[in-house]
Amino acid sequence: DGKKTSNFITVGASDEDNTGGRLPASFSNYSKEYVDIFAPGVNIYSTSMNNTYESVDGTSFAGPVVSGVSALLKSFFPKLTPQQIIEIILLSGNAIPDQVKIPGAENEKTTSFTKLSVSGKIINAYEAVKLALQWEVEKRF
Repeated sequence: DGKKTSNFITVGASDEDNTGGRLPASFSNYSKEYVDIFAPGVNIYSTSMNNTYESVDGTSFAGPVVSGVSALLKSFFPKLTPQQIIEIILLSGNAIPDQVKIPGAENEKTTSFTKLSVSGKIINAYEAVKLALQWEVEKRF
């Protein structure tokens, strides 16, 4: 019906830092409406073929970061619903006030990082756990 379901989260890939305005990875998806949050997706040390390791890039590496934080929250706070986990993740991320280059844009166009996703943030596991603890004390779940 064209509506977004409430039990999944969409992820953009962030770069290591904002050197040169590249905080969103140059290849990342982005959307103020459809991408919920960013997570590390550049220079991720990962397993590779023939029992080796290598540094890789991709939104497919940013997604598991968010899955891991979700699993962390669910393991310590089993009463949280998927919707509450998503809300905690979106509220607790690191806000980025800087102007950044738009991924894939020609002429190095820039915009506010807050315009690239629903939350305008990069995931922060520590702050997510702190917020969940606060909610537990407040008996929100």
